Amino acid sequence: MPQPMNFLDTPIEYLKGIGPARAEALRKELSLFTFGDLLTFFPFRYVDRSKFYTIAGIRDENAYIQLKARLVRVRKTGQARNQRLIATVRDETGEIDLVWFQGIKWIEEKLSAQQEYIIFGKPVFFNGRFNIPHPEIEVPPEHPLPLSETIRPVYSTTEKLKSKGLDYKGIGKLIKNLLLNPQFEIKESLPPEIRKTLRLPDRQEAFVNIHFPPDQEALDHARKRLKFEELFFIQLRLAKQRTNRLRKSEGIRFQKVGEHVNNFYHHHLTFELTKAQKRVVREIRADLGSGKQMNRLLQGDVGSGKTLVALMTMLIALDNSYQSCLMAPTEILANQHFQTISRMLQGMKVKTGLLTGSTKPAIRNAILEELHSGTMDLLIGTHALLEEDVRFRNLGVVVIDEQHRFGVVQRAKMWTKNVKTPHVLVMTATPIPRTLAMTLYGDLENSVIDEMPPGRKPVITRHIDENDRGKVYTFIREKLQEGRQIYIVYPLIQESAKLDLQNLIDGYRTLRDIFPAPFTLGMVHGQMKQTEKEEVMRKFTQNQLQILVSTTVIEVGVDVPNASVMIIENAERFGLSQLHQLRGRVGRGGDQSFCILISSRELSAEAGKRLSTMVRTADGFEIAEADLRLRGPGDLLGTRQSGILDLKIADIVKDEKILRYARNMAHDIIAEDPDLKMKKNDILAHHLHHIEEQSLNWGLIS
Repeated sequence: MPQPMNFLDTPIEYLKGIGPARAEALRKELSLFTFGDLLTFFPFRYVDRSKFYTIAGIRDENAYIQLKARLVRVRKTGQARNQRLIATVRDETGEIDLVWFQGIKWIEEKLSAQQEYIIFGKPVFFNGRFNIPHPEIEVPPEHPLPLSETIRPVYSTTEKLKSKGLDYKGIGKLIKNLLLNPQFEIKESLPPEIRKTLRLPDRQEAFVNIHFPPDQEALDHARKRLKFEELFFIQLRLAKQRTNRLRKSEGIRFQKVGEHVNNFYHHHLTFELTKAQKRVVREIRADLGSGKQMNRLLQGDVGSGKTLVALMTMLIALDNSYQSCLMAPTEILANQHFQTISRMLQGMKVKTGLLTGSTKPAIRNAILEELHSGTMDLLIGTHALLEEDVRFRNLGVVVIDEQHRFGVVQRAKMWTKNVKTPHVLVMTATPIPRTLAMTLYGDLENSVIDEMPPGRKPVITRHIDENDRGKVYTFIREKLQEGRQIYIVYPLIQESAKLDLQNLIDGYRTLRDIFPAPFTLGMVHGQMKQTEKEEVMRKFTQNQLQILVSTTVIEVGVDVPNASVMIIENAERFGLSQLHQLRGRVGRGGDQSFCILISSRELSAEAGKRLSTMVRTADGFEIAEADLRLRGPGDLLGTRQSGILDLKIADIVKDEKILRYARNMAHDIIAEDPDLKMKKNDILAHHLHHIEEQSLNWGLIS
């Protein structure tokens, strides 16, 4: 076999003890393809084999325990396939049964009456007492275990792998074979100065000790080293990308704030900007006048006034004779933006257009002509803006709303629609926790609107169980009689879409019986045609429907100030951020609004925490932080699917302190040596190049 340039790139089947069949199972079950993948398949916990429990000291919360006890009796029960072997052992505090369902003959031959054994396994409470199914047993060694074998790694595995002899011990044996391979050598990735400053072990030592630590101190040092390294290179990459962009991507310099901005601000804005909005507008103005391309992330809760900030950004472009566009992920949201911005600009000479997949050919052709000639100032649309024939005369600003719902390639297409790279403002109403923003968007400038417009009353949130649904119907009737409109949202989870859809339809029929004429109801869900959905939404927006029964398709982009009640059925099945987004659909007008979370009486601990968080706070960033703690970064914003945060050992919630230190150090290094050309940074440059070769160019993410 030709030897790969890098030992760790060797296909996994060539490791001693694996072979083709096991290799295929490891690829399918754990996505382990190479020696390097196996090396970074870290233990998910460790067992201290120097610690012994007593039988009387076993508790429900014990995971794996170790006992020293004497075998007092052995018996078999059941017949054929249902046969089991039960061995009773005793220590000075009591007795416990060890149970085997498989390999009975082999186990029975090993057992000797009155022999003392070391027993290791997971206790299970069954029929009023503890037993230990399929424990490991061994005769105590004549001499104590060497320290290096007392802390043992436990690896994740699957039933298919266990059937091939790859339980957690089998996987550990493979990793030991890798570490003992005479070719095993890991190149250092951190310069001596960094290791010395942070008192970190070298890379090879860290990898050996993360798998087979000689003691707790060595394990702690290995963890710290590998967590820092993982987070540091993410931050180094982001800092380098950001610096390169600021140096190399010359931006259009908007030298003035002129007639359009001043006319809008002094004569068409009917309310005072919040302090947060003013701060963000100042940050954007500084970017636009800097001569560097703006690449700014704008975060703000639902209703905080991001659209207004985006409009003022686009008016600055117009004052400098440049066009702008705003791209939204759905037609509903694009229409909403078009209506809102058209209303704000009423009476001003600003040519605004709307381009979506539903735009009629004649209107579309007229828009394309106006764009190309430069008479169209501001274009709002969906993915339709990305099409080849959509060409601007001089595009100066691109605004992308709910940007995480667009693909990298889709976003990158917008930058090619002008000779000079346009300024970019990406917006999200999904608050991004600080640690996630540092890790995902570290190469973007970050603005936050953390203040709601005056006059907005906080939405009152209540959680009730399904047995009190009658009280909710009474409350709904009262609000309908006051002339208000109501959202009632059902979950539509992909794994059980048919069942959920039936729940939605059944709920709609029940509600129609409970609220007959003169009340009118509409239903909308993702499996309806786009035209049907939009017609129902239009009727609800115009108050032709009083109750909208829906799935989460109304999560983003519906602005109905008269809707003051949000009912969420099976609220325990929604994530925190989704619940917060749904709640943001009400409270848009001046009247008191309500969000009622209906759940089953039996809740998991995590679901209970989610719902109590919703009742306690309306702060989007606090909710996002709680969501991150509960679900982890992979599920938030769909980053698990994208692979951006495929962290092997670090945890951006638990390791925030390490993340901040890594970020500061990375920024200091890039500030001094932007291209990593200094001799002392050779190791960093080499390792960063290796990482970049192995991954997608996320520099396009903007």
